[in-house]
Amino acid sequence: MNTPSKPFTLSGQVVDVVAGTIYPATITISNGRILSVQPAEKAGNRYILPGLIDAHVHIESSMLLPSEFARLAVVHGTTGTVSDPHEIANVLGMDGVRFMMRNGQKVPFRFTFGAPSCVPATPFETSGASLGPGEVEEMLSWPEIGYLSEMMNYPGVLNGDAGVMAKLNAAAKAGKPVDGHAPGLLGEDAARYASAGISTDHECFTLEEAIDKIGAGMKVLIREGSAARNFEALSRLLHTHPGMVMFCSDDKHPDDLIKGHINLLVKRALQMGYNFMDVVRACTLNPVKHYNLDAGLLQTGDPADFILVDNLSDFNVLETYVGGRKVAENGVSLIEREEEKEPNHFNALSVTPDMLLVPALGTHIRVQSASDGQLITEAVVKKALVVDGFVVSDPKRDILKILVMNRYQPAPPAIGFVSGIGLKHGALASTVAHDSHNIIAVGVDDTSIARAVAMITEARGGIACVEGPDPAFDKAVLLPLPVAGIMSGDDGYTVAESYSKINEMSKRLGTKLEAPFMTLSFMALLVIPSLKLSDKGLFDGDAFRFTSLFASEMETEAGRTS
Repeated sequence: MNTPSKPFTLSGQVVDVVAGTIYPATITISNGRILSVQPAEKAGNRYILPGLIDAHVHIESSMLLPSEFARLAVVHGTTGTVSDPHEIANVLGMDGVRFMMRNGQKVPFRFTFGAPSCVPATPFETSGASLGPGEVEEMLSWPEIGYLSEMMNYPGVLNGDAGVMAKLNAAAKAGKPVDGHAPGLLGEDAARYASAGISTDHECFTLEEAIDKIGAGMKVLIREGSAARNFEALSRLLHTHPGMVMFCSDDKHPDDLIKGHINLLVKRALQMGYNFMDVVRACTLNPVKHYNLDAGLLQTGDPADFILVDNLSDFNVLETYVGGRKVAENGVSLIEREEEKEPNHFNALSVTPDMLLVPALGTHIRVQSASDGQLITEAVVKKALVVDGFVVSDPKRDILKILVMNRYQPAPPAIGFVSGIGLKHGALASTVAHDSHNIIAVGVDDTSIARAVAMITEARGGIACVEGPDPAFDKAVLLPLPVAGIMSGDDGYTVAESYSKINEMSKRLGTKLEAPFMTLSFMALLVIPSLKLSDKGLFDGDAFRFTSLFASEMETEAGRTS
């Protein structure tokens, strides 16, 4: 990171998040660090604060390279992230982690990457790589790796799985914190999970769960991303437990990143009347101290990472500095683009409509029920629509065919059904499918589904939207993602514009979801209950085992699957 060597000064109302005070001062910056902070009688009306930190994010979910993510994020006052490269690790293993670190080091931004703890996330899906305790221990020895990424295998923690415990012990030996991931875990189980050395959780979706985990000693990350949004449910923690909370986005699509980042959570919290210092500490002091980040807090000797805002209510970011270098001003990023090669791992089978036929082996089917803004799904039983002996999509009742197919080696697709997506015609397909990033597609008819899958297969990764089954008359749009099949190497603003267009096109197909592609990507996330689909079949996330598509006669339309 190039840093200005010539000293310079800035004056304003300094927000000291360590001391909890605001006072007029002049700051002197030299060689990328804070040389001094001198109180002054007058210093103007603008406010100087530490740069904002996203305490948990998968950069890959922005579909941008780290360098491009940084270009967009600094405009909103973000100067650093705690980044879990779990997504690319599932595709490319340790080489993917190295790729993210190398690219991130090319730009002025504080990326702190973690060592992915669960690759693959479960043995019930096909991924492009596998990282065992030995690989995890090696990554934790790298100076660029700051923590052990989210331990999603909470059953393994509770049951004392040898491989899981070896990874946790490696983090303890390295003296690096461990992130958690345990949706719905409460009481004694939450306490046992925390006692294994796990220090955070970003999956709380109720206040009761969050308070329970805080009681167990875990810090709670209040998440507001493109698909999962928990701020409304958890914001009261800013009042009751301000020292135990941080802000994060987890997953942020490029069109949303253009609109704002962690600054939006700050604005929202301030509008709700929460204490200013508690709010700002949730995205500055708290993550810096918890993760031992090499990021500035406006103290003498700190890295010169800070932002200038116009006032403490509107919180409009005027300028952003990283390492003493101005990286954004008045809504314009000053970071230059970095070109990269496009590593990938793609060897998928081509799909034809007849491969998607589902013989009717029963009258009722288990259906994933998706909800806007949530990663969890309900598992419901519905009467199947059968045509000519095959179960088909039933858009009138919002029951659509969904497939997940191995992208790493030729294999037939696994097929299920989902509600909550809401398409009335056409299909969506994507190679962004957490966690293994196999091909996922949903649609009203088999021809549209097959066509959407063919588009992303030909591109070796991307997201596609097909309006209908007749290629002579309908529209079909593709956003290629050639970097590991999950990221673009293009300019972030261009990618955001392209994604926004394809997202809007998907809504013309009938979906009411705010982020349909993001929601679709989580339909293959097996570690989140209740019913999901992997490339190997339909998966019961509560029992943590495969289940059948067809339900028994005893199960009713309102019943949950077992």
